[in-house]
Amino acid sequence: MGNIIPVVDKKEFLKCFLQQFELKRRECAWLLNYLMSDDELMGRVHFVEQAAHTPKALIISAKGVDTIPFSFHKEKHITTDAEKAFHDIRLNQNEEIYIELHFNGAKHYPPYLVVLEDNPHIPENIELTVAFQKEAEQLLDRSILKFRKEQLLTAIDHALDQQDEATFSSLVKQLQQLGETK
Repeated sequence: MGNIIPVVDKKEFLKCFLQQFELKRRECAWLLNYLMSDDELMGRVHFVEQAAHTPKALIISAKGVDTIPFSFHKEKHITTDAEKAFHDIRLNQNEEIYIELHFNGAKHYPPYLVVLEDNPHIPENIELTVAFQKEAEQLLDRSILKFRKEQLLTAIDHALDQQDEATFSSLVKQLQQLGETK
């Protein structure tokens, strides 16, 4: 990860967050308190957007937003049972935990912005990748066409020098066909 957020900042943010916002499910509050109780575990906690793309994610919502109250994602498994999330975290304390929080004013809440990190697991924009691939293929096609055209022109010159009418006619036809395929 590019930026490392100190544990003390993460804990301070969570304390303020839990005091200021009421979560849709109270189990989420004890789950966050459990995380805060262990500095080593908090060192593995990362606040990100689009946490569902990460290997292990907690997605938690406060009241007042139109999102699901809680979900826990691990690899391809998803549950809304906070107790299962708690047991997984307790049993696998060496795994990174990515937390996505939904609450009113999240984008403008300075304590949250201080601890928010870039999500390294967000997949590349597929549409952008396809567009780049298409452009690269077109460039390659144009380069191949130009190279083939130059080869034919060199061969035509050679046929003229040799006064080989049959080869000359054949090469001119190939050049014309190549021009039609543009």
